[in-house]
Amino acid sequence: MEYLRYDSRLLIRLDPGDEVVSALTEICTKEEIPLGIISGIGAVNKATVGLFNPVTKEYFSTTLEKDFEITNLTGNVSQMNNEVYLHLHATLADIEHNAFGGHLNAATVSATAEIWIDIVDGFVDREFSETIGLNLLKF
Repeated sequence: MEYLRYDSRLLIRLDPGDEVVSALTEICTKEEIPLGIISGIGAVNKATVGLFNPVTKEYFSTTLEKDFEITNLTGNVSQMNNEVYLHLHATLADIEHNAFGGHLNAATVSATAEIWIDIVDGFVDREFSETIGLNLLKF
């Protein structure tokens, strides 16, 4: 993993074996980024994606293990309990152009990933909503 900072933006390169969510969390912690926007592309060979059912308030996760292109990685950085909180979604495409997606819980880079973090001047916290069943932005 390597990255460069350009004013209020970071350009990150993840390498084979790097885990996307933990690497981004590490960078945001090290660079003290309380609020930001994430976007990226790349290739992974293992990913855990999830879907929240608002009726049952249950979260379902699936681990996919094969070669995928990250056709879209998008999300944000905020804070919860004074720690970095990432909310990421990804769309992954396989060799047959089938797309899989959802909330990104984890992904292992197979070739590379190129990710931008746009740092926003500000701070937004999160708190758990009993009504919704998720950690919501707290303004």
